[in-house]
Amino acid sequence: MNIRLNQEYLNFICHKSLELFNSTEVWIFGSRVDMNKKGGDLDIFIKTPNTDNILQTKIIFLREFDNKFGEQKVDLIIEAANSKFNKIFEIAKQEGVNICYNLQK
Repeated sequence: MNIRLNQEYLNFICHKSLELFNSTEVWIFGSRVDMNKKGGDLDIFIKTPNTDNILQTKIIFLREFDNKFGEQKVDLIIEAANSKFNKIFEIAKQEGVNICYNLQK
């Protein structure tokens, strides 16, 4: 997997996505999937079947991420079941890396 994140980050992101969003459809995209770049913010895309309390759940995810890893620049994009189409959803899935594909629901 060509991604600039260690396994601890990947495990946390996948498990929190499953716990909070009931989803294992999670992609890392942006500069963290470019092995020639350094640094950069962390771009996470989660596709969830949930429709309720998405903003509140997103805040919980980000707070727990910060508590575990310290404050970092994280862009968390959520496609809920009732989301209107947004081009960033396509970009994240096409250019990103699906990190939780073998995690069981």
